[in-house]
Amino acid sequence: QLQLVESGGGLVQPGGSLRLSCTASGFTLENYAIGWFRQAPGKQRELVAAITMLGSTSYADSAKGRFTISRDNAKSTVYLQMNSLKPEDTAVYYCRTTRGNMDYWGKGTLVTVSS
Repeated sequence: QLQLVESGGGLVQPGGSLRLSCTASGFTLENYAIGWFRQAPGKQRELVAAITMLGSTSYADSAKGRFTISRDNAKSTVYLQMNSLKPEDTAVYYCRTTRGNMDYWGKGTLVTVSS
């Protein structure tokens, strides 16, 4: 069964850093693109960063220069390194992949940026 599990969220002060992990099971991660999304309270879910199976990356404007997405296929894990965090980065962060016509989501990890 294809499964994605996010981890690494928590409470961090403005300007701080966190590294989120998205660990896959039930499929070969290296054959799939992965996206990191986030959903803040009262807002729609939005794409933050994505990485193709060949390692090409893309970022939302809000993440450029602060966030880095990477993958370690040997560990079946995709990371999201988040630096210079701002209160507006507070959200539940999800990873997603698509196989065929199906989207697979993790359950999310909460990131709270507050002093």
